[in-house]
Amino acid sequence: VIPAGQIVALTGENGIGKSTMVGLLQRFYDPDEGRILLDGMDIAELQVQSLRRQFGYVPQRPLLLDASVADNIAFGIRDPDPVRIENAARSALAWDFIERLPRGLRTEIGDSGVRLSGGQRQRIALARALYHDPPIFIFDEATSMFDLGGEAAFVESCRTLLKGRTVILITHRPASLAIADRIIEMTREGLREVGRQDHR
Repeated sequence: VIPAGQIVALTGENGIGKSTMVGLLQRFYDPDEGRILLDGMDIAELQVQSLRRQFGYVPQRPLLLDASVADNIAFGIRDPDPVRIENAARSALAWDFIERLPRGLRTEIGDSGVRLSGGQRQRIALARALYHDPPIFIFDEATSMFDLGGEAAFVESCRTLLKGRTVILITHRPASLAIADRIIEMTREGLREVGRQDHR
């Protein structure tokens, strides 16, 4: 159970099922047994598009389009708001590098964002999630491509950005674990709540 407004870190060995769990939350597939409830409603009874609008998903390897930075941030929006795009980029700590691109927000980033570094692609994915402003965020190893300095800056910005939001962090990195209200470890026996001392 994750109360609204709580930041929960989900850890566990590779292949244990952490990414599968967040895939189930978004109904990329359905559970073989049991139910997943969102605000007391079985998600199997919700329209898939409506359900997925409740989540801002920032994966380890973001899916980016062969389009401009702005188009990637406002993906799926017919008449995007330029001010909102810039605000999302600033909040995601992406604005500094975007300003240095040849055409700023209008710069084409290539297939899958090939013209950007891994960390820059993740910041664009975060800006996209922030632009859509969903009630629930999922970060699936979202700082894996940051260097230590970049991760520290990202985590510090998240303390303010994510305040009052419901967040699921899939991570092993101590800096990211530090912003969680709870740390849940997934094991082959099930889930168990652990303290930060277990991850030092």
